[in-house]
Amino acid sequence: MLASAVESYLAVRRACGFQLDSLGKHLQSFAAYSDARHKHYVCSETAIEWAGLARSLSERARLLGQVIRFARYAHAEEPRHELPSPVFGSEHRCRPVPYIFSQGDIERLVQAAFQPVYHGLRRDTYSTFFALLACTGLRVSEAIRLRYEDITEDGLVIRCSKFHKSRLIPLHDTAQTQLDQYLERRRRYGPLDDHVFISMYGRPLRLNNVDSAFRTAATNIGIPCGMQQSPRATPHSLRHTFAVRALETCPDDRDHITKHMLALSTYLGHGNVANTYWYLEATPELMRKIADRCENFVMGEKS
Repeated sequence: MLASAVESYLAVRRACGFQLDSLGKHLQSFAAYSDARHKHYVCSETAIEWAGLARSLSERARLLGQVIRFARYAHAEEPRHELPSPVFGSEHRCRPVPYIFSQGDIERLVQAAFQPVYHGLRRDTYSTFFALLACTGLRVSEAIRLRYEDITEDGLVIRCSKFHKSRLIPLHDTAQTQLDQYLERRRRYGPLDDHVFISMYGRPLRLNNVDSAFRTAATNIGIPCGMQQSPRATPHSLRHTFAVRALETCPDDRDHITKHMLALSTYLGHGNVANTYWYLEATPELMRKIADRCENFVMGEKS
């Protein structure tokens, strides 16, 4: 009975556009765990016991939070489903402080990725890949999924990305030229695959491929990317940097600031404009610059 309630819950969420791959596996695991203990309705004790099997406290909180949300849904239909208490604390972790590259850092990173020690297409792939992230603000997963047909005269078509959104990313002429040059070399490799970026084996890149290449290039030029370092650079830091640099060009007056933020939020593919405003909170120096700019604008109006 618990398994069928889980399937009903997942079906409703998927009908609303959510994929729920990991959530589905977790709740199905919880249902199987409960059924094995002859608990056919959500039992608080069983839910806490199941979530407690996770290694870290944050993971336990996240798993229990998923059960709590499911339990609220199930309890509305059947009161015998209990509502567990969040005994492991909040599942929402603070976002880490983003690492922001200087323009010089980005240039050195791209050059470090283009090392003669790498053979074949590898150095062209990663130097172009990192440069594209830096000048477009794409998510790493979006760049990995790019195919030939996504490169158009108007820019890059990002299809059904996060939150099931598609969008068009314009390319500067210089970026378009560099991408075209890369594609001329790339077409000699992996002719049966139409992904823009491929590995030395002619297959689409994977996240761990990108992470490994990034760490190698970043370490070679002294950029902090170790797990214990904060802030630490990751491939996603190139997207963070793009967003911060775009915000630095924010206009002075309030109406234009609002329009600028909405435009940037749409460009980045954010599901909520609050995710764009987060960059102001995460980078205090940017907040100070914009605050000073607004203060100067207000003082100018008064005078």
